[in-house]
Amino acid sequence: MNPIDIIIKKKNKEKLTYDEIAYMVNGYIDGSVANYQMSSLLMAICLNGMDFDETYYLTDVMLKSGDVLDFSDIEGIKVDKHSTGGVGDKVTIALAPIVASIGIKFPKMSGRGLGHTGGTIDKLESIKGFNCYIGEERFRDNLRNIGVAIGGQTKNLVPADKLLYALRDVTGTVESIPLIASSIMSKKLASGADIISIDVKVGSGAFMKNIDDARLLAKTMVELGKKYNKKVITTLTDMSTPLGNNIGNSLEIIEAVKTLKGEVDNDFSQLVFYFAKNIVKSALKVDDDKAVELVKESIESGKAYNKLLDIVKYQDGDISYINDINNIPLAKNIIEVKSEKSGYVDNLDAYKLGHLACSLGAGRIKLEDSIDYSVGIVLVKKRGDYVKNGDTLLKLYSNCDDNSIYVKEAIDAYSFSDNKKDNKLILDVIY
Repeated sequence: MNPIDIIIKKKNKEKLTYDEIAYMVNGYIDGSVANYQMSSLLMAICLNGMDFDETYYLTDVMLKSGDVLDFSDIEGIKVDKHSTGGVGDKVTIALAPIVASIGIKFPKMSGRGLGHTGGTIDKLESIKGFNCYIGEERFRDNLRNIGVAIGGQTKNLVPADKLLYALRDVTGTVESIPLIASSIMSKKLASGADIISIDVKVGSGAFMKNIDDARLLAKTMVELGKKYNKKVITTLTDMSTPLGNNIGNSLEIIEAVKTLKGEVDNDFSQLVFYFAKNIVKSALKVDDDKAVELVKESIESGKAYNKLLDIVKYQDGDISYINDINNIPLAKNIIEVKSEKSGYVDNLDAYKLGHLACSLGAGRIKLEDSIDYSVGIVLVKKRGDYVKNGDTLLKLYSNCDDNSIYVKEAIDAYSFSDNKKDNKLILDVIY
């Protein structure tokens, strides 16, 4: 075999064998397949797709490229939750403490930002000292002792995906169902969970722009789970508009903390509650009413908030960032962006706002870019809100001296109508 023949084969829309996929992936890991050759194959896959067999082959090769965690020696049901990526999506940061405080083990392997979307690891690392790379032994101890551990991919856990994930981010090959499905499922299958809950985002701010593609991705992941005898539940949720009011790493930590304190009531807090209820229902085998009761009690009693403090403490973070969110450093400039029109907010383009946050420094444009945790966007007006000419639409948190271009981009993300638009957060469930 040689890389060129395999690249040409996929360029010509032919089906790759297990051995050919293994040759390319393992070769990229050991350096015998060059960066530009793997980039070419990724682009060919992105353009021409893969059938289910090829997607399964790729998933299996990536899964077997490193360690597979086994938590069977730790008592209790283990649940993992994943999002395909969106703007303002900090669900894991609020969800994990709720679930763990109810007694369900939550081993969570998370990723960094990809394209215009944020990443859980980047958000958690905005907490001073927070360590997402605590190693398997500490990860296991934390799971046993406090019921939850959140980590980035270690060197030995699905190393193939870690390398391909970073390469896709900077080569325009993110938006591909086979690549997304194999990436997600290789990590989830390696993370040792009994139940896998996946939030498939749909809309302008997601990698799945339409409901049909999202359903195909969801069904693909469910079928991949069946190959490994894992229960996979996929929920399709709206990402045509950002989730919650805060976009940007530190700002999203603040919104998650306020949600656990019961101080936030918006689409973000509603989605956190929805996933928490369904995970509790599935893991503990209780009905809806009991699951709702347990989730409410977790938040109202302060157990969920205290569990977040445990997570931060056990992963070397500075709990003063959580105890007093005013300690979290934010950007030096706060610019209020005013509306130039009146009417109901008809659309608030998540894709444009995700790129705007990235341009401010909240995400990576190039692989080697560093992140400015302090910058971002706070939405004052969201879809369905009525706006008068001159009202504040959003606030930009920026460390740039000239923000005129960002103000224009922010205004362009809004569109208005004479009628209020209904919002539907949950679009479908597939399992």
